[in-house]
Amino acid sequence: MVREFPLESIHPHAFKASEAALCAGEQGKYWEMHGKLFANQRALGLADLGAHASAIGLDRAAFDGCLSSSRQAAKVRRDLADGAKAGVRGTPSFVLGTVSRDGATVTALQVIRGAQPFAAFKAAIDAALAAR
Repeated sequence: MVREFPLESIHPHAFKASEAALCAGEQGKYWEMHGKLFANQRALGLADLGAHASAIGLDRAAFDGCLSSSRQAAKVRRDLADGAKAGVRGTPSFVLGTVSRDGATVTALQVIRGAQPFAAFKAAIDAALAAR
C-alpha cells in the first residue's frame, strides 16, 4: 500500500501534488501522475498539475474539480500523520508491518529508510516472518 508523505519543507507544492496524484487515481491513473510528478519535480504549480493531467489523458474537468475542491487533502493529512506515527521522517521510507483486515490500520514493525538494496528488504521481511 502506498501512502502520501509530501515534504513541503523541500517542495512547497508537494502537498497539492499529492492531492493531484490522488485525484488522478480517481480516474485510474495514480501511477501515471505519480511518475509525471517525479519526472517534473520543478513543475508542480497549479498550472503545471493541470498540464500533467492533460498529458496523461485525464478528464480535465473532473481532475480540476477534484483538485480545486481539496477533497483529497484529508487523506494526505491522514497519510502524513500515519507516517509520522510510524517513524517516517523522509522519503523514500518503507514501513514493514501488518495491515488490519479492513485495510484501515497499519501496525509498523520496522521502518526502512532511504533507497536500499533488495537484500535489505529481504532480510527485514524474513525476520518479520520468522517472528510470527
